[in-house]
Amino acid sequence: MRETCLKDDLCPMVLAHKLLSGKRKIMILWFLSNKVLRYNEILKRMPDVTQKMLTKQLRSLEDDHLIMRHVYPTVPPKVEYEITDIGKRIIPILELMHHFGASYIEIFRDELNARKNAQEPPEICN
Repeated sequence: MRETCLKDDLCPMVLAHKLLSGKRKIMILWFLSNKVLRYNEILKRMPDVTQKMLTKQLRSLEDDHLIMRHVYPTVPPKVEYEITDIGKRIIPILELMHHFGASYIEIFRDELNARKNAQEPPEICN
């Protein structure tokens, strides 16, 4: 694997980290992995994120060609987000992360419940 880094002078792992790092990028991709969503639908699934932060993360994912933004010429404007073909390639990894999280919860459920902050609303992963 390391030969690719030397050959292209660009490490694929560094690139993947750059594309996915961000406060909410992985969750946005997960939400869009099985359906097209409007801006407010994404926002509702992440109650602790600000509109400014969500907009910044969506624009970054769009700039990196991982999601598409569709604007419909209606009043008020209707905007939908959809994962792109290249973005769909990350879905198997997101599914593995989801399975890991589920098994981690099973093992450490009591400890996680003890640490849970009652003030923090949960993100909805469907």
